Amino acid sequence: MTKTYELTIGPLKRKLPLIKINPTTTIASFVLLGDAELTAYAAEQLGQKLADVDFDYLVTMESKGIPLAQVLSDQTNHPHFIVLRKSVKDYMHAPLTEAVHAITTSADQELVLDGADADLIRGKRVVIVDDVISSGGSLTTARALLKQAGATVVKQLAILAEGPAAERTDIDFLAPLPLF
Repeated sequence: MTKTYELTIGPLKRKLPLIKINPTTTIASFVLLGDAELTAYAAEQLGQKLADVDFDYLVTMESKGIPLAQVLSDQTNHPHFIVLRKSVKDYMHAPLTEAVHAITTSADQELVLDGADADLIRGKRVVIVDDVISSGGSLTTARALLKQAGATVVKQLAILAEGPAAERTDIDFLAPLPLF
C-alpha cells in the first residue's frame, strides 16, 4: 500500500502519494492537472491576494500551472496569460531561453518564452503563478527570463510552498507542503 500525505487547502482535502525522488528526499506528489475543484478554489483564493495588485499579465510555467493560470486569468479579468514552455517549438519566433533545474526533474531543462510573448510583455507588470514552489529553481529562471524580456515581476503566487520555500517572504501561497 502506498504511503500518503493528507493535504488540506481550505475545505478541500487530498491524499497525495509519497514519492522518493532521491536517497534523502521524499515528496508528496501534488498534481493539479485534472482537479477542477481544487483549481477553481485555489484560483479564487489566490485572486484575493491580487485584489490590490496592479498587473498586466499572469505568467506560468508549463505544464501544471496552466489550468491555474487559465482560471485565475478569467477571475481577474485578464483575458490573456503567458506560458513559459519547456522547449523551443517550431512556431516560435525569436524565442528567449534560460536553463533551469527543478527538484522533481532529474535532468536540467530550459524555460522558453516565445518572442511574440516577449514583445507583448516588454515594459509590462507581470505576476508569476505556479502550482508548487519548491527549491525555487523554476521561479528564479522564470524571473530571469522575464527580466530579459523587459517585464517587471510584481508578485509571485503558488498554491503550495514545499519544504524550505514555506519560509520565503517573496511568494504568497495557500499552504505549506512538507518534504519527507
